[in-house]
Amino acid sequence: MHLKIVLKDKTCLKNIIAITNICIELGFWPLHFKISLTIIIPKLNKSSYNSPKLFRLIVLLNTTGKLIKKVIGDRLLFHAITNNSIHHSQLRGLKFKSIIDADIALTHFICMGWVKYMSTSTLAFNIAQFFPFFNHHLLSLILIKASVDSCIVKFFSSYLVNRRTQYVWNNFSSHFIDINVGVGQGLALSPILLAFYLAFFLHILENWLKNLNLQISLLSFVDDGLLITQSKSFETSNSCLY
Repeated sequence: MHLKIVLKDKTCLKNIIAITNICIELGFWPLHFKISLTIIIPKLNKSSYNSPKLFRLIVLLNTTGKLIKKVIGDRLLFHAITNNSIHHSQLRGLKFKSIIDADIALTHFICMGWVKYMSTSTLAFNIAQFFPFFNHHLLSLILIKASVDSCIVKFFSSYLVNRRTQYVWNNFSSHFIDINVGVGQGLALSPILLAFYLAFFLHILENWLKNLNLQISLLSFVDDGLLITQSKSFETSNSCLY
């Protein structure tokens, strides 16, 4: 039965809301929602398949669990915006912000430089292996510092551990494997968790640049970023970045 049909039933909806509230109040994520199937699909039109990068992984999760996580994610995003916990440079992975906003911000920055007869230089960077090496303990400390309710902090301590998945490839199915490291890319709660996690480091980087008296601005797109600076010549602006 389609989830939209289930949600039209007031009794079902009431029970799902009750489960969500209990999960938050107890700081607990049921083991049933931590189990997933990971489907391995080869990418099309490749000459060989001798590298993991030539395959795509599709993670299948419990539908009710996905809905509950979306509700919790929206609540946490509201808290983050209300308490200014998100760095102003973060422009992707959050509601009402997208890569289009980043394009507009960069275009505006460049055009304002033209008005002042200034050249704009940029330096793009990527945080390698950001999702697999996501530190769970550090996340808890960051959430506490961001004044997130202790129940939510406890919930995520439960949410990130004891996760298991089974890999499926054609007719082959593996045994269940523990996946207790990092955080899943593309999951409902990942964007807001990563936003909290990165905001802490972006504030540190911003203060460090100010202390060095470097006029460098930041744009962040989850695990990708852009450093931007302007000067009267490209040689001067480039020297600030390289």
